[in-house]
Amino acid sequence: MLRAGSGHRAELEIKKSRFLAVLHRTDTEDAAREAVAEVAAQHRDARHHCTAFVLGASRGTTRSSDDGEPAGTAGIPMLQALTQFATPQQRAGGHPGDLSDVTAVVVRWFGGVKLGAGGLVRAYSAAVTAALETAPLRRRLRCRELSFTAPHADAGRVEAEIRAHGYTVLPTDYDAARATLRVLVPDRADDLADARDGLAGITSGRADVLDGAPQWRDLPLE
Repeated sequence: MLRAGSGHRAELEIKKSRFLAVLHRTDTEDAAREAVAEVAAQHRDARHHCTAFVLGASRGTTRSSDDGEPAGTAGIPMLQALTQFATPQQRAGGHPGDLSDVTAVVVRWFGGVKLGAGGLVRAYSAAVTAALETAPLRRRLRCRELSFTAPHADAGRVEAEIRAHGYTVLPTDYDAARATLRVLVPDRADDLADARDGLAGITSGRADVLDGAPQWRDLPLE
């Protein structure tokens, strides 16, 4: 998914027509439609503002619009570009793309040369793909925060050991008496059990590990 708050852009010129692709991270259908309206308002001089969006952890909500272009030549190719896009890491591992919670708007200024149906399909798809290739993407993971306290004198050493074991460490909180260390773990039974065992080993069994509520986290692409 896109990094929070990003509105990423890419522009192509094909046979004198300009295609401006704008990507927004959107978590709801209302947010997607607001993003579309915002881009359209910014570019009222353009003839077409074609759109596609994919929403939900399972990508269950998809919509597209040709906005006056011949049917099937803009919105659907844009939607396919979103749903079929895979990061370099996914492509290298042979994994399919799983991009979601993103809205694409492609603004077209007609340059006087007709592209034909096939040309429009390729142009709208290429515009979205060009924006995705350089967009600031993140991965979203359902996680659970595990926390425990340690004496101030031990906090630095314990945190370093936790990092050395490959866990994602959140910022440590300090109060007058103790330090609270927090570790982010995928919300899967095996991962949580392994993490609790690992933390017990690092702290020689002295840590009273508390489970936080499940939460979604944006993490860097691996």
